[in-house]
Amino acid sequence: MPVLVLADVSGSMAEAGKIDVLNRCVASMIRSFAGEDTIRGEIVVGVVTFGGVEATLHQPIAPAAEVVWQDMTPFGRTPLGQAFDLANVLLADESVISRRAFLPTLVLVSDGLPTDEWREPLDRLLASPRGGKAVRLAVGVGQDMDEDAFDVLRAFIDNPAIQPVRADDAHLLSRYFSWVTMSVTQRARSTRPNDIAHISNDELDDLLG
Repeated sequence: MPVLVLADVSGSMAEAGKIDVLNRCVASMIRSFAGEDTIRGEIVVGVVTFGGVEATLHQPIAPAAEVVWQDMTPFGRTPLGQAFDLANVLLADESVISRRAFLPTLVLVSDGLPTDEWREPLDRLLASPRGGKAVRLAVGVGQDMDEDAFDVLRAFIDNPAIQPVRADDAHLLSRYFSWVTMSVTQRARSTRPNDIAHISNDELDDLLG
């Protein structure tokens, strides 16, 4: 079961401890996944970062139990479009993600508007077999996130039944990642991991209320 995090590491993520909290959240999630191997397979995790002038595969997709987490460092701008294209390449590569893998979970974390062209890369991701069928979740971090920035997150999710979550304070990220961890592990334990349960917006709001 693949989990791919798209993490904003632009310079603004250095403010108010946002990157420090995000690093702790991702590391904790990976540790939890490492203990969740089942008879049906294992949870594999990758992290794509976008900051500066490009997107980077910060953590190659690998079984969670094998990941040695290295903290992300913020700098530069917000090239989200490049992150979408890199995610698309990774999802399509059967040497990275097995053809028999369950539907992936994509988690986008950002604190502002993209600084590159992102609509066409997102269209390509959503039109791809795995990207289009993936469970796509998103969280906006910090009080500077305006409606235009949240519109980008909504376009990524592309599902009116699921809304992006607002984490005005960085420490609320830990609650959101705890929920993501629980959702993925419940699917991993299920006898039908590709059956995606409806996600209640009220449930998500309660996390950060």
